[in-house]
Amino acid sequence: MNTTLAQAFARNFLGHAPGWYKLVIIGFLVVNPILLIMAGPVFTGWALLAEFIFTLAMALRCYPLQPGGLLAIQSVLMGLTSPEGVYQEVTGAFPVILLLIFMVAGIYFLRDLLLYVFARLLLKVHTSSTLSVLFCASAAVLSAFLDALTVVAVAITVGAGFYEVYHRVASGKHYDAEHDAAHDDGVHTLHREDLEQFRAFLRGLMMHSAVGTAIGGVMTQVGEPQNLLIAEQAGWTFVEFFLKVAPVSVPVAIAGLATCWVIDRFRLFSYGAGLPDSVRSVLRDHAEHLSSRATARDRQVLIVQALVALTLVLGLAFHLAEVGLIGLLVIILATSFTGIVEEQRLGKAFEAALPFTALLVVFFVIVAAIHEQHLFEPLMRKVIAADGRTQAAMLYAATGVLSAISDNVFVASIYITEMKAAFMQGLMSREQFEMAAVAINTGTNIPSVATPNGQAAFLFMLTSTLAPLIRLGYARMIWMAFPYFVVMTSVGLWAVMHLL
Repeated sequence: MNTTLAQAFARNFLGHAPGWYKLVIIGFLVVNPILLIMAGPVFTGWALLAEFIFTLAMALRCYPLQPGGLLAIQSVLMGLTSPEGVYQEVTGAFPVILLLIFMVAGIYFLRDLLLYVFARLLLKVHTSSTLSVLFCASAAVLSAFLDALTVVAVAITVGAGFYEVYHRVASGKHYDAEHDAAHDDGVHTLHREDLEQFRAFLRGLMMHSAVGTAIGGVMTQVGEPQNLLIAEQAGWTFVEFFLKVAPVSVPVAIAGLATCWVIDRFRLFSYGAGLPDSVRSVLRDHAEHLSSRATARDRQVLIVQALVALTLVLGLAFHLAEVGLIGLLVIILATSFTGIVEEQRLGKAFEAALPFTALLVVFFVIVAAIHEQHLFEPLMRKVIAADGRTQAAMLYAATGVLSAISDNVFVASIYITEMKAAFMQGLMSREQFEMAAVAINTGTNIPSVATPNGQAAFLFMLTSTLAPLIRLGYARMIWMAFPYFVVMTSVGLWAVMHLL
């Protein structure tokens, strides 16, 4: 059947995305210049932000890089931001970009060790709620010393490894056979129900782990990028930071872990799906299969990966170098001593991170537009006008709302800079400034779990190769994060108002 040139353009635009979705994106691109003329740049900036969030929400329909990228290009062409402004935002976030490029690839080369350790944990703990709390607490502890994206990369690697093992067997193939886990065509009818329950089980573990990164990330100076910025402005050491934030972060951690147990134990908000017996049997057989045929080389690989993992933890815990550079160190060490020297085998490790890295740069275009159009200024002025605990509560709420829709590092940098300027001008006491700093830190870390775009770790999971396999979309992430958001945000606000 012959295809006209117009039909070819229509078919190739955004590829296999639904026709209605293509029309919506075209509608955004047509309406935005009209909004700019009729309503002005501020209103258009808010519309652009909403449109970009829509592309994130439709991530399972179409990867957000292309539609979000078209909106970002249009924002530059319309003058909502400039190439120079975008470049400043991107270079300011260069450590995060380095992290994504090298650290995620580095975790890929520790895959054998991670699957070995977590498979034994998964097989030994039979209670879903106990396992969920263990995953959430482990992610929290790790995120207090490591970057949240690194911890989520570990969780994604483990989850994808388990999924691929079972999906391969459910499709009637041997453990070592080539297999595409993205398609269910070969899955036997008897396995389909168990596969759906296994997906629900993995969704729960991944979300518990992602929230755990927020619980731990708020506690320490190195937990999140904005924490370092706030600590620098306040002049706090590692221990001082922990102690200043503890009146808020510790109650939130206790409430978060309690929420984890309750929602999993009572099967609330799509949690609580147990590991099917057939899946447990497959994973156990796979572990025994690997053990029975393990050679000296296999054991040597595990030893090397364990030593490299220890180097990774020590390097990140003591902040010996930028996180991304430590990731590059992991790649070099883990491949040099395990026989991985072919370019194509190295390249496979970068496949998961680079699309998200490109998406993050597009996101910074939107952030640059927010910055240059001063979209957050009206709310900021109202907050600065308050004082005492009222100001702290308003800072917590304001930064929480803005971080849920924008970049939390960007929001934190705006507010802490303004608070520091007010303190230096003598408009507030040192005690009030420190209270404000804690409110900003906790506000940008805790309420931002409400949406995937509020936390880089959540966004990374949403756009990972694992998300479509386990059917984890934007709306489902919001639904599953909702109980955590309500409980942790409420406890955090109470602590800011009464314990600081």
